[in-house]
Amino acid sequence: LMGGWQLAGGHGSVSPAAAHAQMQAYADAGITTFDCADIYTGVEELIGGFKRLRATPAIQVHTKCVPDRQALATLRRQDMERLVDRSLMRLGVEQLDLVQFHWWDYALPGCAAAAQSLAELRQAGKIRLVGVTNFDTPQLAALLAAGVPVAAHQLQYSVLDQRPGNGMAALCAAHGVQLLCYGALAGGFLAEKYLGQPAPAEPLENRSLVKYRLIIEEFGGWDMFQNMLHVLQRIAAKHHATIGAVAIRYVLDQPQVAGVIVGARNAQHLPATLA
Repeated sequence: LMGGWQLAGGHGSVSPAAAHAQMQAYADAGITTFDCADIYTGVEELIGGFKRLRATPAIQVHTKCVPDRQALATLRRQDMERLVDRSLMRLGVEQLDLVQFHWWDYALPGCAAAAQSLAELRQAGKIRLVGVTNFDTPQLAALLAAGVPVAAHQLQYSVLDQRPGNGMAALCAAHGVQLLCYGALAGGFLAEKYLGQPAPAEPLENRSLVKYRLIIEEFGGWDMFQNMLHVLQRIAAKHHATIGAVAIRYVLDQPQVAGVIVGARNAQHLPATLA
């Protein structure tokens, strides 16, 4: 799947023409499911503009519904519908293919009710499928127990971050929930350019690198990360592939994983990855 986070603010400015060129490269490669969110600044509009410019092949769009943290305590059904209507307008569609729900603070009540609102909007035809993003296992179990028809869960999964294998995948398998995984390339760190190199100096170039540099530290630090890169490189050489392709294949091979989301700014690596 093509990921849209790196087209949002904090990753350097991207013109609509450049963004559409990246989307075109993905579509030409046969990757016609695009992932975005209502809080990725400008990305729903960029994808909506691309869909209007390109008639075929059909582009499927996964977006997210992320109510403001400050609004959670007073959130109502009409607020959820307003968020969905805004995404429909930005994307220029009559039905959203997949809406992935996020809740900032589990200590606040109302999470299940808000998710049920999305289920009702699905019944009304505004949404085809309801999903969630970045839920922990107990909270997803609570939503499922409440009868929310969760089709997919978007979460981080990589050779560096294997937490979904610690209970989440089993819960999803028991309820027919598919995993859609981001972070498989660690924002670009899982690549030959970092093999045998010292840790990059700060400030880092963009938000993705800042985020995944922290993930590397949680994994065990730069030296352990280098050990992993060497292992991945040996596997890649054996199969005439790249480190990134091996990292993506690892995630795709995990139980309950239906897809991997790869950032749109990496379209130049698509031919090697797909090969």
